[in-house]
Amino acid sequence: MSGAFESRWLGRVGFAETLALQEELVRVKRANPDAPDELWLLEHEPVYTIGRTPDQSSLRRPAHLPHPLFEINRGGQATFHGPGQLVGYFLVDLHRYGQDLHRYLRWIEALLIALLAHYGIEATTRPGLTGVWVEQRKIASIGIGVRHWITMHGFALNVSGDLSPFAQITPCGIAGVAMTSIARETGANHQTECVAARMARLAGERINHLSAQSIAAGPVLSS
Repeated sequence: MSGAFESRWLGRVGFAETLALQEELVRVKRANPDAPDELWLLEHEPVYTIGRTPDQSSLRRPAHLPHPLFEINRGGQATFHGPGQLVGYFLVDLHRYGQDLHRYLRWIEALLIALLAHYGIEATTRPGLTGVWVEQRKIASIGIGVRHWITMHGFALNVSGDLSPFAQITPCGIAGVAMTSIARETGANHQTECVAARMARLAGERINHLSAQSIAAGPVLSS
């Protein structure tokens, strides 16, 4: 059965600080199963991250990256976070929603597609890949971690920030991928906090959809 769900806008926060806070909340939720599920919405200072994988070729030249690099407990290859990008971290106890990672990933994708539709952007998924796309351009990445069925990490949606740092890596390990943003697709800049407020409303309205059986199944890949 689903429980309380809360969304919070944290502003611009350092990556290491937010990672430590996530880990602490996972400990709290393990100790108290009645603790509410949460969505943290924020921006990061410029940083690269990669999942714990033996294949780190997507970093290209890790010693020469222009921003700090973190190896973290999520799936997927390298990505970039920075100002102008909306990051959403879900701290959700999947015991309440059927313990189905496929459904959880598809639910996040569906949220992002609905959010982008508000801005007149027709976004889709692509077979065999996780994330959200506009034609062949990637606008949002998803990478999750799960401990004892409590989720960490989440999504990164390019709103209006500088996309050039992606050129230093192979984003999500996909050769030749073109990254895009809401600003690039619409020709208008949007405040990340305003996009975050709309995502908070959507997630609150649709959290119970996470239990629905209608979300299409797909491969559990994070990228």
